[in-house]
Amino acid sequence: MKIIIIGGVASGMSAATRLRRLQEDAEIVVYEMAEHVSYANCGLPYFVSDVIAQREALLLQTPDSLWSRFRIDVKVNHRVTDIDREAKTVQISNLLTSETITDTYDYLVIATGAKPKHLNIPGIERALELRNVTDADAIKAAISVTTEKSAVILGAGFIGIELAENLRHLGLQVTILQRGRQILGQLDPEMTQPLVERLRENGVAIEFEAVASRITENAVILENGRTINAGLVFTAAGVDPDNALARAAGLKLGATGGLWVDSRQTTSDPSILAAGDAVEKHGELTGEQTLIPLANLANRHGRLIADVISGRDVHAHPALGTAILGAFGLAIGVTGLTEKAAIQQGTNHQVIHTHPNNHAGYYPGATRVSMKVLFDPSNGQLLGAQAVGDDGVDKRIDVMATAIRNKMTIDELMDLELSYAPQFGSAKDAINIAGYVGNNVWSGTTPTIQWHELEAARTQGARVIDVRSNGEHGNGHIPGTENIPVDELRDRIDEIFGDDVVVYCAVGQRGHIATQILKANGVKVRNLDGGYSTWVSATSG
Repeated sequence: MKIIIIGGVASGMSAATRLRRLQEDAEIVVYEMAEHVSYANCGLPYFVSDVIAQREALLLQTPDSLWSRFRIDVKVNHRVTDIDREAKTVQISNLLTSETITDTYDYLVIATGAKPKHLNIPGIERALELRNVTDADAIKAAISVTTEKSAVILGAGFIGIELAENLRHLGLQVTILQRGRQILGQLDPEMTQPLVERLRENGVAIEFEAVASRITENAVILENGRTINAGLVFTAAGVDPDNALARAAGLKLGATGGLWVDSRQTTSDPSILAAGDAVEKHGELTGEQTLIPLANLANRHGRLIADVISGRDVHAHPALGTAILGAFGLAIGVTGLTEKAAIQQGTNHQVIHTHPNNHAGYYPGATRVSMKVLFDPSNGQLLGAQAVGDDGVDKRIDVMATAIRNKMTIDELMDLELSYAPQFGSAKDAINIAGYVGNNVWSGTTPTIQWHELEAARTQGARVIDVRSNGEHGNGHIPGTENIPVDELRDRIDEIFGDDVVVYCAVGQRGHIATQILKANGVKVRNLDGGYSTWVSATSG
């Protein structure tokens, strides 16, 4: 049996090496249009700044090492230009010699990945992109020769932010241009604001609702006429599935524009399988198809392809889209549905926000981990989670991804037995606290209101009371709200009139206590979910 694989990075190489472990006698050929295979593309931004100092550290395998260990025939600088499905052949162009050859297959694997979105801007040809090791080499070379030590990054997604951090490490002035009103559009706005603040604290300028109209030799001109100096320009406005080859071959594409595959990663042609960023995934929580360009899914699905070709009865599990990003010491992570996605898809959901410490507060170095959790109010099933903080974000997002995968409910988080010592966690871990808060909300013990619902409630006559101390209120509060500290509520209950009250504190805990006091005294009351901390993050520009 002969298998040809188009693309030699995550999914392609996972398929190739797994195939060899399962089938010693198969002929396996990999065609890769770049000059490297099996490289760590997620490490490329850190190579640009020499955080990863050794280029060789990114090159996990070479064509020679893959032949020596696995007898996989890897041909770099070879672009597959055509697929003849009837003849089961592919046409390949050698990019170094311009020679064209034809090769045959029994099974074909498409692992062409994603490519940076093309921006139709005059002068865009000057912009650099970061897709492979060769791109990283070109960026390092450009930085070394530019006399204007400034950079403009078009786009505030994962790659754009990672590039911004690493360019700042090199001393460049960095400006990110973002078309919308928030960075990291995959997350909810109140969760991304702490990262905006951290970026700005470290010298990264962020321009929202900023659209480049023209790129000149040393600047970027915005649609509003502003000029931003730019010795270097980078395009990081997201990626599109690189499936032109599949489209030309008449393979079925999905509604997302990604290549359609079934649960066994098989395309509309049973002899052709596909995985990676060019392929759409089945969403775990919505049942809809989606694009999730993540290396862990690419590797997992590449391995599955090898199992399918080898005759194993295996199927891909729907994807959650678990991801994390770090910049200047701050981490932000997400798994499952965001509130934004739930609203867009019409998914019934309830939201909670919490702001606990990453470990015991009495142990030195405790910092906040802000979490947002979504669950189905009809049955309590977990739908999604986001977290942001200096330490411990990865642990909490991984626990939540596991909980969602196993269809746990919000109150089951209360009973998870998680590792505890003062320097690692708290007796009530952030995950457990999400369970406690979620249980109070789901059971109706604590009626809540979200930050984006507050103004509408006030318009309809709700009275908003800050139950923090007088000092906290004086240091900053939601405009137009009054202050009655929680410890004074029982003695001042006669002052609280009307049939609709919203209370808030710093993070929601004192608000919960205030809610119980007022409920017991016959007041219709709701607690502002996540308190003043969430409101500030959501409304800060």
